[in-house]
Amino acid sequence: MKLYDGGRAPNPRRVRIFLAEKGISLPMEQVDLGALQQKSPAYSAINPLQRVPALVLNDGTVLTESIAICRYFEELNPEPPLFGRGALEQARIEMWNRRVELHFFSLVSHVFRNTHPAMKDMEVPQVPAWAEANKPRIADFIAFLDGELKDRSFVAGDSYSVADITGLVAVDFMKPAKLTVPDELANLRRWHAEVSARPSAQA
Repeated sequence: MKLYDGGRAPNPRRVRIFLAEKGISLPMEQVDLGALQQKSPAYSAINPLQRVPALVLNDGTVLTESIAICRYFEELNPEPPLFGRGALEQARIEMWNRRVELHFFSLVSHVFRNTHPAMKDMEVPQVPAWAEANKPRIADFIAFLDGELKDRSFVAGDSYSVADITGLVAVDFMKPAKLTVPDELANLRRWHAEVSARPSAQA
């Protein structure tokens, strides 16, 4: 199998961190997003939506979307359980991953895609007003998340999970989007420092 990766882009990074936590290595091919290689006929034949990452299995089956790829590897390699054990823990992790993805990760992406000069050929048209509209929503959610992290070590509970991976990538993606975590959000900053220190965070 082969994973088509996208370098510093946040969704490919989610998959790389997940694989690193699992101790899985596999062949990767870089897709140069800056050169719009994702729009090439060769890559479009793999993923017509022209997004990364994409996983091509040995039988030619193609899986796209970062969380779908992570779920595939979770089933093949259940330890450590990054989607949880048992009905309640799995549901809680799913809930928190969706919360972080919908109310934080995707909003930071909107800000970046609609303001960064490097995105002008990929986000057509760029709508700066949409970026501005999402900034207070991001601020509201990270304040909420800071409060939740007051009494636990990780986003979804007492164990590191895919929700922490999504959150880590979202916080890190704030920097190129020219957003910052306020100093007063001490719980969020503490959590981010801890998950950033994991070896997988460098994947």
